[in-house]
Amino acid sequence: MSNKLSSSLPTDREVVLGILNNSDEALNKLYVGYFPMILQFILNNNGDEEDAKDVYQEAIIVLYNKIKSGDFELSSKLKTYIYSVCRRIWLKKLSKESRKAVNVSDFGDIEAVETDMEIHEEKEMQFEKMQSALQLIGEPCKTIIQDFYIHNLSMQDIAEKFGYTNTDNAKTQKYKCLQRLKKMFFQA
Repeated sequence: MSNKLSSSLPTDREVVLGILNNSDEALNKLYVGYFPMILQFILNNNGDEEDAKDVYQEAIIVLYNKIKSGDFELSSKLKTYIYSVCRRIWLKKLSKESRKAVNVSDFGDIEAVETDMEIHEEKEMQFEKMQSALQLIGEPCKTIIQDFYIHNLSMQDIAEKFGYTNTDNAKTQKYKCLQRLKKMFFQA
């Protein structure tokens, strides 16, 4: 079995155990094994090889830290998990740089496989950043955003609560607040 490990891609379990045991070999094989898939994805979506290396490096660090923290449950294939993390990182970078991130083309065999675990992990990671951005944004923006997205108030309710003459004015204010929040969120 050790011969097979040294010549081919390790199994998902072997990678996780290898990382837990500080095995450089497991990490190296991870780099070699899945980078071509990520390179192809990035090249197909407004990126170059340097972007792909950066994104892949970031995703491996996410995986490594997750495994090391003991907070990692593999509920999908490792290939899918890495692809999913890379995809999220790249989409975030694209939207940050305001490149055209619409119509991102995925690989058919693992198209948009976002497991519950991955969605939960992403939400957890972003929640703290969002909370601190909300604290910084101040009023009335903080309350408008919370009323609309958390308390599910209608634009009519918000307009009345804040004394806007109509819902269009409330929508405009909400849009301005979201732009400020987005700016603070990505700076956080």
